[in-house]
Amino acid sequence: MERFFIVGCGDIGKKVARIALADGAGVAALIRSPEKAESLREMGVTALEANLDERDSLAGMPTRGAVVFYFAPPPGGGVTDPRVRAFCDAIAPGEEPRKIVYLSTSGVYGDCGGDVVTEETPPNPQTSRARRRYDAETVFRQWGAERGVPVVILRVTGIYGPGRLPLQQLTSGQPVLEESLAPFTNRIHSEDLARICLAAAEHGEDGDIFNVSDGHPTTMTAYFDACADALGLPRPRRVTLEEARRVMTPLMFSYVTESRKMDNRLMREKLHVTLLYPTMQEGVRSSVA
Repeated sequence: MERFFIVGCGDIGKKVARIALADGAGVAALIRSPEKAESLREMGVTALEANLDERDSLAGMPTRGAVVFYFAPPPGGGVTDPRVRAFCDAIAPGEEPRKIVYLSTSGVYGDCGGDVVTEETPPNPQTSRARRRYDAETVFRQWGAERGVPVVILRVTGIYGPGRLPLQQLTSGQPVLEESLAPFTNRIHSEDLARICLAAAEHGEDGDIFNVSDGHPTTMTAYFDACADALGLPRPRRVTLEEARRVMTPLMFSYVTESRKMDNRLMREKLHVTLLYPTMQEGVRSSVA
């Protein structure tokens, strides 16, 4: 029986777990919250309550022979991910997993000026958030090489889906850039992402990197408009880049200063993925149905 160990079992982790359990796999998960752990147990998941920030709590993880899905985010601040290091350090010799699938971010490519980005595009992380993710990629690759564990990296674009639309931003009046100024952004529906994670576990090989997107870049402005239309809300007001710098949060502004068009051909071909929601319009409509 295939066994999976999900580290950081939030929305995407639960979706992966449901699919895997339905296919007859065994699923365990590392989770910090006792309440969330109980919810996972009710699903049929073996939940281990532990904290990646507390090294001693990681003893006894069920990693041996399992496929590890590492979904936990880095801590805030700095440019490294000590949680990934703690996780790797806690795996004793002889307890190695069969494979690690790491959920990274397309942000590791930095601003590409709207150019097409393939897996051959050199990483150039420009925000602390992206540097932490790239550090985690590097740690996993080095550890995997030393311990003989295949590592597959998924560079994921913006995740959307039920419960993940920008409702708060739209209802609070947060502006967006004028369409002519808006950079290209990329997305993947949460249901498709869960299926891609499992496809990476099955078909991904050591050293593989996959860009994860629906292959249809749009602007963030177009995305917010589509969400507003689907939710029956007014479209957000437009601002110039200079005004955006003044009124947007630093996190939101960082998203509108990088432009990429992600190529997902390798993901589709090697992982044999057929997307449920190949366009933003289809995915947004389904998310509010």
